[in-house]
Amino acid sequence: MLVNKAYKFRIYPTNEQKTLIAKTIGCSRFVFNHFLGQWNDTNKETGKGLTYNSCSAELTKLKKELVWLKEVDSIALQSSLKNLADLYSRFFKKQNNAPHLYCE
Repeated sequence: MLVNKAYKFRIYPTNEQKTLIAKTIGCSRFVFNHFLGQWNDTNKETGKGLTYNSCSAELTKLKKELVWLKEVDSIALQSSLKNLADLYSRFFKKQNNAPHLYCE
């Protein structure tokens, strides 16, 4: 007989950790929305969208301009770009609707 067990854990982040989590979420949202706007503008002008690689290169330039993007983990920001690229690839395959702004 197969028995499955489950454990529940609750974490209590410190105030510094809460601040870092909030900054990470906010920066990820900003990056997603920023490149979503660029993607839509490029699509209207040329009929083609951007690629993940071009957005990733642009993110590096954007981090030099906006210093506060350096405060958070870069993997979270790259994940936002990967999610956006995945959403657009699914949209063009007609698997889901067009991506829209991420609000909280």
